[in-house]
Amino acid sequence: MNVPTIAELTSKGESPEILFWVGCAGSFDDRAKRVTRAFVKILNAVGTKFAVLGTEETCTGDPARRAGNEFLFQMQAMNNIQVLNGYNIKKIVTACPHCFNTIKNEYPQLGGTYEVIHHTTFINQLINEGKIKMTDGNSFKGKKITYHDSCYLGRANNIYEAPRAVLESLDADLVEMKRCKTTGLCCGAGGAQMFKEPESGKKDINIERTEEALSTGAMTIAVACPFCMTMMSDGVKNKEREAEVKVKDIAELIAEAQGL
Repeated sequence: MNVPTIAELTSKGESPEILFWVGCAGSFDDRAKRVTRAFVKILNAVGTKFAVLGTEETCTGDPARRAGNEFLFQMQAMNNIQVLNGYNIKKIVTACPHCFNTIKNEYPQLGGTYEVIHHTTFINQLINEGKIKMTDGNSFKGKKITYHDSCYLGRANNIYEAPRAVLESLDADLVEMKRCKTTGLCCGAGGAQMFKEPESGKKDINIERTEEALSTGAMTIAVACPFCMTMMSDGVKNKEREAEVKVKDIAELIAEAQGL
């Protein structure tokens, strides 16, 4: 796969249209790596000139700040801002709503101001520009898909329509869960909850949310966040439905429909 680093491009005197911020999950989590590959395939297919930071990329500091370690957050953030400003980065695309929210809304106060776009919005732009064209025979035509809103994409940044517009371009039957958009329910991983066991109660949040998704009758649960991917996949496994119900990122669905 063609994945240039920003250092390689800079050494040739070139600059990318976008910096693809991969994020910790997209770099290290086996399931999220498949989303990273799918998005890179889309970028290469449409001819978008992009680069990644590679080993110069470190955690945005989102989990540290959410868990209450402000000192660690600022250390991580300042380190990243120094690297991004050093390369004169202006436009960043990421497949993680947590990275998206932190770089877009929290880095400016520390001296890092960039145009930050979530990958679902970017894919929607590519479709609107005619760079991604859907074929009539794509494998999702007429299939039931339900979409789970990520908290940091939806309620935190008011991005509801772009992911749905991408799914509608697949000619799929988009069925909404009872709690969606502004009344969406968290998958249970936000606020650094991803890295700890849940408190005792009647039911885990991801099980509650998975039950809502399964009740729509959809065979595909679309997500746009690596945390949501983990929690919803675990929920489907808990219900022993993983053989027929698939949890997929929007980038994977588009790559698949394009035969990439």
